[in-house]
Amino acid sequence: MTYSITFKKSVSKDLEKIDKSEADRILTKLAAELPDKADSLPELKGKYAGLRKYRIGNYRIIFAIVNSTILITRIRHRKKAYRN
Repeated sequence: MTYSITFKKSVSKDLEKIDKSEADRILTKLAAELPDKADSLPELKGKYAGLRKYRIGNYRIIFAIVNSTILITRIRHRKKAYRN
């Protein structure tokens, strides 16, 4: 199933903290690959139960599948992805 992608408002702050060329690479890869394979990506456990992750280099994209939409909730470096 192919999904549409939406972003939580806080994701723009996450992208501002990333180098522009790296952010462009992440967004391009997200748009090209995530809608087709979101179902097959691993689900998170613990306080992030119900969310899934997608890895692009050293960055983690945390998202939820809501009906036919992928809601991106966080884009962070792997060291900071699971911290508050």
